Amino acid sequence: MTSVTPAPVARATSAGEGGAPRHRTRVLALPEARWAAAATVFFLLALPLQLAGVTAWVWGPLYAVTYVAGGWEPGWAGLRALRDKTLDVDLLMVVAALGAASIGQVMDGALLIVIFATSGALEAVATARTADSVRGLLDLAPATATRVDADGSEATVAVETLSVGDIILVRPGERVGADGRVLDGASDVDQATITGEPLPLAKGQGDEVFAGTLNGTGALRVRVDRDASDTVVARIVRMVQEASGTKAPTQLFIEKVEQRYSLGMVAATLAVFLVPLTFGAALTDALLRAMTFMIVASPCAVVLATTPPLLSAIANAGRHGVLVKSAVVMERLGQVDAVALDKTGTLTEGTPRVTDVRPLAASQLGEGELLVLAAAAEHPSEHPLARAVVDAAYERGLALPVAEDFDSTPGVGVTATVDGRVVAVGAPARLLGGATDADSALAAVVVGELEDGGRTAVLVTVDGTPVGVLGVADRLRPDATATVTSLTSLTGTAPVLLTGDNPRAAARLAAEVGIEDFRAGLLPQHKVGAVRELEDSGRKVMVVGDGVNDAPALAAAHTGVAMGRAGSDLALETADAVIVRDELATVPAVIALSRRARRLVVQNLVIAGVFITGLVIWDLAGHLPLPLGVAGHEGSTVIVGLNGLRLLREAAWRRAAE
Repeated sequence: MTSVTPAPVARATSAGEGGAPRHRTRVLALPEARWAAAATVFFLLALPLQLAGVTAWVWGPLYAVTYVAGGWEPGWAGLRALRDKTLDVDLLMVVAALGAASIGQVMDGALLIVIFATSGALEAVATARTADSVRGLLDLAPATATRVDADGSEATVAVETLSVGDIILVRPGERVGADGRVLDGASDVDQATITGEPLPLAKGQGDEVFAGTLNGTGALRVRVDRDASDTVVARIVRMVQEASGTKAPTQLFIEKVEQRYSLGMVAATLAVFLVPLTFGAALTDALLRAMTFMIVASPCAVVLATTPPLLSAIANAGRHGVLVKSAVVMERLGQVDAVALDKTGTLTEGTPRVTDVRPLAASQLGEGELLVLAAAAEHPSEHPLARAVVDAAYERGLALPVAEDFDSTPGVGVTATVDGRVVAVGAPARLLGGATDADSALAAVVVGELEDGGRTAVLVTVDGTPVGVLGVADRLRPDATATVTSLTSLTGTAPVLLTGDNPRAAARLAAEVGIEDFRAGLLPQHKVGAVRELEDSGRKVMVVGDGVNDAPALAAAHTGVAMGRAGSDLALETADAVIVRDELATVPAVIALSRRARRLVVQNLVIAGVFITGLVIWDLAGHLPLPLGVAGHEGSTVIVGLNGLRLLREAAWRRAAE
């Protein structure tokens, strides 16, 4: 009776498996977060007591603590800015909050304080997380390496002490300790962290390897060609830091005019107070008119006119699997007019799958029989190609016989005895060698057809005779073509494909999704160069990627978007937005939603401007009662807030997706 190999059980893997260990700063370790949390807690304690009619002696001190906890940092920062002769809008908000409290609007002022404190805390958290991810990237490269000295002895040394010309030994399963070239040995090396290529590459004498890449089943002796500070991984860290540091500071539209508006409002408030005094007005009347003017002219309504549409768009996008990290990012998304897409893990699923099963006519095998032989031989292997073959067999419901005498040769393939026959599965060039018989010639033709189509060809032989060829490729995402079409329609230009994969695979995929401009074989610095080339031509570029090798381009771009399910920690933290469920079609949808939010912002600014102008004219030309001024100011805030909340509706996302 033939024994059957059971189907494999899926293994749960951590988010960071195979990547850098996570060293995340705890949120409450940040002082901004602690103060914001304290302000929020005391506000939530005071509000129900005030609404319940409890005496002010109970809830008043709680509000006071809210003002102090949430307002002292922006207030102090604003005073420091004043020392440098600039007026910070945060200081203006603190003054407005205190002004509101002075005329009895204690709750309104406290709410304003909480909003600003929370915003500052979120910004601090985002900055800390990005710094964490950059530090974590350094853990991709091992801390130590095995150096082979001139006398043949081995010593474990810190990678920082390696010099150009040193020889290191990389054992099976270890990460390469330095950039260099293979002196001897053969192995398959997974360098997806650097190039994004989905399949491990066969490495032998003379081939280049990179620090942080993962060695397969063979041992390699490598000559060090670069110092630890100049490896590709180290350069990626520097590029991310430099791109993040040199990217032009971006602000919400209203923040761009905050200095002039703030200075003008302060000057006008002083004038409204002092001019009537000069002409003999009573101090109380002048102070009341000035206080009313400051309240009705306060930029609170304008700021809130800008924020609700953007925050509503963020919340709606979040419900549909797109994490947009800030209101600034949501605003920037609508400005995008060029898109650069990564290939592996972005347009494709990032996992190799069997696409073709081609038995040779002379073998008299069916597709299922060929796949059973190949999968049975590959079953003990951990190579990604082997897993793809085994998965294909199980997807077809095929039972696999147990293989015996399994052997794996790096860069060549595997051999095993299956039902008494010696089955070999591996690289066609190595298995065919110089064979010239008819079967080998036919196999070579099939191999050529598959490789010309951008697939990786895997040859199967039985007792030394070629019996079939398997084609393996990274499968295109179902929504990739539609997404490219939508992005082309939105931006007026077809996206650009930037990939570290080989040119043939890139050309095939680009043609399949309708991309004409593709650039293949790119290292991280080349991707950054391509992005800057597009931006130098006046474009606002969005980069969509998922790997460590995409992180510098994500940081350098006008807007970076990471695929969340399989994305590297560095890409997720560096990106401005994350596609949580890897639904590529949400990329054009969130751009369209951002553009709608920007239109609502303009509407709200017009509404807020009309209210402020009307109330200010009433206060200056007539006598605007303070309660009516507060009501008008708060009413305009409610109107623009409700208008912005329209983007929370499901219909808003449906329109954007269409």
